[in-house]
Amino acid sequence: MAAFGKKTVRDLEVSEGQRVLVRVDFNVPLDDGRVADDARIRAALPTIEELRRRGAALVLCSHLGRPTGRDPKLSLAPVTDRLGELIGASVRQAPAVVGPEVRSAVDELRPGEVLVLENTRFEPGETRNDPDLSRALAELGEAYVNDAFGAAHRAHASTAGVAEHLRPAVAGLLLEREVVTLRGVVEDPQRPLVVVLGGAKVSDKIALIDRFLEIADTILIGGAMCFSFFRAQGRPTGDSLVEEEGVELARRALERSERGGARLLLPLDLVLGDRFSADAQRRELDGVDVPDGWMGLDVGPRTVEAYAREIAGAGTVFWNGPMGAFEMEPFAHGTRGLAEAVAAAPGTTVVGGGDSAAALARFGLAERVTHLSTGGGASLELLEGKELPGVEVLDDA
Repeated sequence: MAAFGKKTVRDLEVSEGQRVLVRVDFNVPLDDGRVADDARIRAALPTIEELRRRGAALVLCSHLGRPTGRDPKLSLAPVTDRLGELIGASVRQAPAVVGPEVRSAVDELRPGEVLVLENTRFEPGETRNDPDLSRALAELGEAYVNDAFGAAHRAHASTAGVAEHLRPAVAGLLLEREVVTLRGVVEDPQRPLVVVLGGAKVSDKIALIDRFLEIADTILIGGAMCFSFFRAQGRPTGDSLVEEEGVELARRALERSERGGARLLLPLDLVLGDRFSADAQRRELDGVDVPDGWMGLDVGPRTVEAYAREIAGAGTVFWNGPMGAFEMEPFAHGTRGLAEAVAAAPGTTVVGGGDSAAALARFGLAERVTHLSTGGGASLELLEGKELPGVEVLDDA
């Protein structure tokens, strides 16, 4: 098992009624003023319930979306309501992030009670890691817990700056599990290690591809980024989405694979559309040379079968990125087949956040993988070998 190296809530001595500021990741989708997917809220419950059980008075903070100033549509109030339903207790919503009213609400908290601050990004100093905002947040607690893995790669006031002014500063149970599990993929995987990478752009994943070319046994490529690889091989790509700057990156990755890096496998067949639309004319292509007037929007059944064989024989599988435009049902079969293969795999299965998590949820398979990360960008940066500011700032074990 990979080492974590930071103190966690298990190391935190909590006295009855002690105010604990907890950074959570409640950046969840909303639909008409209600939480559409509460997976990230539920992921934070073990830390929240552990601290409540020990008598802490909890002050929770999170961002939601990307507001430029105060935006009522991105208030955390619906999230607060859903959290109250999940823990079976009244949860109060603060009127702002910091300020006199917030301070009064915090001072009224009793042991086991929970207050949720407003969207941290309502404060312009949040993303700038403003020292004044960091200090104001620090004054709301007597200890700090970061359980927001999905935001740990951001050096913001609520994820990094606050810990400069508030100690002890420790990790929550979710943050610890995410870091240990993901580090385990690159530091101590069960072999063979099979990595499945999809999505649109090679440039978004090239650092990950380079890392896994060194340590994985096999890399399976899907999604629109496969067309940068096909272009690098001189194959026709029709009207498919091709990231031009990704072509040279793909060429280098193919050369590294041939020189002794991980096996790098590309799709064997494709599903085409005459335009990017759910009602596009659909055509299955037994091959990968895309004719003019058509675009590749999914991998085909032979590819799914070949990739599923690799996954079934893996000791560890890491998957990040869909195989095609899975949000459109005619082009969802490849991603669904890949998701089913990962869910059925006998080895350890770790799925990066973002679209991969959305795909697993859509196909009802989220509970059937070993670990489903709550952080898209954070998981990629950790696997690339980067340090996460929200983790580095915490107390060393």
